[in-house]
Amino acid sequence: MMSSEELRTSISDLVVSLPTLAEGRTNSSGDSSSEGSLQVTCFTEDLHDVMLHFQIVRFSKQVNKIYVWVGCNTAKFGHLYAAATTRPDNRVSVTSVLGGTSDNTGSGMARRLVLKTGLNIVLACNIPKDSPMLEAAAERKLVEKLKGLGYIKPIDGEANTSTAH
Repeated sequence: MMSSEELRTSISDLVVSLPTLAEGRTNSSGDSSSEGSLQVTCFTEDLHDVMLHFQIVRFSKQVNKIYVWVGCNTAKFGHLYAAATTRPDNRVSVTSVLGGTSDNTGSGMARRLVLKTGLNIVLACNIPKDSPMLEAAAERKLVEKLKGLGYIKPIDGEANTSTAH
């Protein structure tokens, strides 16, 4: 099993060649200094005696899209899904990009993340299919982190409720 420090080091090694990387920090102001930059946030949570590793990647030019990886006890990539709202009725469509089918954990999580955040989501996930409590806890932690990073835009009718906390 890989420790969270080893995971962070491995992830850092993968992005060494990128010129403007702000790991764990974001610049969501939209100013020109963030143009072309990549914002990477990595964190680990111990949920229900299981280590979940998270990585959130956002390109400054793609403010309405994020790339998320959720690893359960390992750095395994898992299945890859893309989810976005579709016109004309703003329903969420999800497709399996790599492995998996529509009944896998990642598919449902990607759909709900789009509904909760208003963002287009590309999600890699290897949470076990038979662990709905773990899936819900991982999704909750991810949404909390996205709010904390300022990535979540208010969804119609929810602009005032998000500040009530």
